[in-house]
Amino acid sequence: MSPIPTGRLFRTDEGSDLVLTRTFRAPAEDVWASITESERTARWFGPWKGDAAPGRTIQVQLLFEEQTPWYDMRIDACEPPRRLAVSSLDEQGAWHLELLLSEVNGSTELRFVQHLDSEDGIGDIGPGWEYYLDQLVASRDDSARPVFDDYYPSMRAYFQDLTNDPPRPGRPT
Repeated sequence: MSPIPTGRLFRTDEGSDLVLTRTFRAPAEDVWASITESERTARWFGPWKGDAAPGRTIQVQLLFEEQTPWYDMRIDACEPPRRLAVSSLDEQGAWHLELLLSEVNGSTELRFVQHLDSEDGIGDIGPGWEYYLDQLVASRDDSARPVFDDYYPSMRAYFQDLTNDPPRPGRPT
């Protein structure tokens, strides 16, 4: 069965926010560990090394990318177990990401937000985040690992079409 894209686009005063969510039957502290502890991030994204603290830069190894490169990532905010904001810069430009957790009755919603300066390339970006978030789900429930070819290029048009939708004002809360 092919994965179904879930991303949404919200226009803000600063640009646009690409938002994807996943829900886990687990407390926020446990989901927080999955997105912040190196041995757990290695299961779905890649391990990291360095002195992790706001204002500091760590190195993350992208295990599921060609040649598994190491990548510098700055920690902009860390508010356990609710909010992690990171940023990086590469040949494609600046990446500003936020992971927001909210827990209700033992279930935790993870809201992944990429703050976009431009909507160019969203058709290439969105499928990758869907894939990585489904990797996170699989790492937590020991289900079958997703295959990137099931996400890209099949989801490309969905994400490109988001830029044609009428504007959704404001940041989702």
